[in-house]
Amino acid sequence: MSYTESLGLIMLIGMVAVIFIGFPISFTLLFLAIIFGGLGLGWEQTFNLAYLQIWGTMKDEIFPAVPLFIFMGYMTEQSGLMERLFGALRSLLAPVRGSLYLAVILTATIFAMATGIVGAAVTVLGIMAAPMMIRTGYDARLSAGAIAAGGTLGILIPPSVMLVVMGPTMGIPVNLLYSAAFGPGFLLAGSYIAYTLIRSFMNPTLGPPMTMDERKEAYDAMTTEKVGVAVVALGLLCLIVMTYLLAELLLSQAGAPRMAIGAGSIDISGIAAVPALLVIFPYFQNAYFRAVVLGIAPLSALIGFTLGTIVGGLATPTEAASCGAFGATLLALVYGRLNLKAAINAATGTMVTSAMVLFLAVASTVFGAIFTKLGSANLITSYLLAVPVGDWWKLALIMAIFFILGWPFEWPVIILVFLPIVLPVVEKLQLGLGKLDLLIWFGALTAVNMQTSYLTPPVAMSAYYLRNVVPQWRLSTIYKGMADYMVIQVIVLALLLLYPQIALWLPHATR
Repeated sequence: MSYTESLGLIMLIGMVAVIFIGFPISFTLLFLAIIFGGLGLGWEQTFNLAYLQIWGTMKDEIFPAVPLFIFMGYMTEQSGLMERLFGALRSLLAPVRGSLYLAVILTATIFAMATGIVGAAVTVLGIMAAPMMIRTGYDARLSAGAIAAGGTLGILIPPSVMLVVMGPTMGIPVNLLYSAAFGPGFLLAGSYIAYTLIRSFMNPTLGPPMTMDERKEAYDAMTTEKVGVAVVALGLLCLIVMTYLLAELLLSQAGAPRMAIGAGSIDISGIAAVPALLVIFPYFQNAYFRAVVLGIAPLSALIGFTLGTIVGGLATPTEAASCGAFGATLLALVYGRLNLKAAINAATGTMVTSAMVLFLAVASTVFGAIFTKLGSANLITSYLLAVPVGDWWKLALIMAIFFILGWPFEWPVIILVFLPIVLPVVEKLQLGLGKLDLLIWFGALTAVNMQTSYLTPPVAMSAYYLRNVVPQWRLSTIYKGMADYMVIQVIVLALLLLYPQIALWLPHATR
């Protein structure tokens, strides 16, 4: 082992130790990189390398999507759409045992596709759902786990900010990572739902259905709410378009005739237009149906437009994020929730979160470049490749290392610092997949693995977010609840390891 390689390893160990003490991560990475780079490479080369890395990161066309997606998430939260969505799902699922568990997880899944901000999702879900769960006698441990685990889906399901950062780090298109994350994300959400349903049906006291009085109260609240003409018109427009697109999809899958009608340069299916127009009647005649549509359709339309253009390759992540940010602001305006306070809150949250992510991206890029230049990255790669086990076990070992790193570290450190170190090893694994498919699959595996970092102590940020808004639940109860769902995450991670097509089917379908 050479002098520079030894310096690089000491730098890596020192970084972990200093972060454990509590020093800010970004400043720690920059300071250590410059000091050890100067000692091993010389000060001139170190500063030139740092300058080139910082300039290259600033020129990356993907990173502008980060603040735009973050703003979209904060503005969606400020607009109150999450509360409407939860109310609609809670009312629809009222007769089912464990209905509040289902409403929480479904709300978290849908809201995850509008924002990748875990803290906001867990906090709002805790404020909305926890008082109802406590009042109706739901099990505290299962409830806390459902809110904390459901809220973390935003880090996995697109438009996850983590995937936007991971794409340039791994050198693969973000739209392919987004496509790969849908399968594991929905599988995880479905596993949460199945777990809560099974527990509730085995022991009805864990999640009793809503009583008739509670259902009537929810029904009256939804049907007597006064909304403006703009909200009603927006809900109707979203309902017509979504019904038409669903009918068009079913017709294409069945191979049925479309009976195309020309309208200028637009080709409209006459058959698909029939159900799209028929939904107008119940929308105006049934107040409950209209309330449910207003709770679900506008947010779903925003999500479908933003993510559909990315996955379909019609727009870059930055272009789609800008449209999503504008759409979320427009929804807040239409619903009457856009005021100076909401705008300041969304802008402040966006600035703080974006500064943290982007500064960390710059610092970790400099750290990684100097670490590689010192020769330590190649040394670690050669050691990992020399481990006397098969390639599948090497991949499992990397996943185990990431899982353990997720206990003390959050995802930015792992994605921006440790992922580039093991990436050369992954690229050399012979697992029966092409290089691009291998990297897409590995990205999906890493994303599922990183979700556990929000549920594992001692950091476990979801527990602290939830504890701040639900002081009635002890921290130990929240930890126990999260542990149950973390087992589910590990099972889904194992399934994804065994069956790569869970992640690869949608990228293959859209390419």
